[in-house]
Amino acid sequence: MADRRETNILQTLKKNLAMPKWTVSRQSPFETLIATIISQNTTDTNTQRAFENLTKHFEITPQTLANAEITKLEECLHVAGLYKTKAKNIQTVSKIIVEKLNGSLASVLELPLDDARKALQKMPGVGPKTADVVLLFAANKPTIPVDTHVNRLAKRLGLAPETSDYEAVRLSLQQHFLEDDYLAVHLLLIAHGRKYCKARNPHCTICPIQTYCPSKESREKQ
Repeated sequence: MADRRETNILQTLKKNLAMPKWTVSRQSPFETLIATIISQNTTDTNTQRAFENLTKHFEITPQTLANAEITKLEECLHVAGLYKTKAKNIQTVSKIIVEKLNGSLASVLELPLDDARKALQKMPGVGPKTADVVLLFAANKPTIPVDTHVNRLAKRLGLAPETSDYEAVRLSLQQHFLEDDYLAVHLLLIAHGRKYCKARNPHCTICPIQTYCPSKESREKQ
């Protein structure tokens, strides 16, 4: 249950930041999975370019990508970096879905959250963040994916202990906000981290949520 402070933080972020468009426009669960694998260790711009390259050459289905020529996949993904690993993981994941899941993620996404997370993380290239992105965006499951921005802001805002690992940050955030707000929390913390609360030299003096940030005072003394 969100308290007044968390509610104010979220409402202020909603007023001051726009929701990312491309991220929420993905269509099928499989496309979401592929785009999220591509997004690992690269920028949104490179992710979008690589995903668009892929769509120009292939139908984004498990059957098509399972049988694609690996060098063609690598060529499409080159701009996103780690393209050999990503191409291999995408093809292997596609084969698993075809051979073991009847060509669809539906049976996995219908599982309870914890079971679905475990099932997805058994696939190569799918860690907790990738699994949570797929479950939140494609299945509307109550989870908050934690990327570097979300992790940083959660700790600076005192919404998670400094020593928290991925799972601890995720669970702590979920305790602070309502389930209906999980998507907005994920997207807006990322957007805020990019615009204001940067890893180095955060823009505390112009930060719209500085009033609610316990780390602001300590940073001003540095």
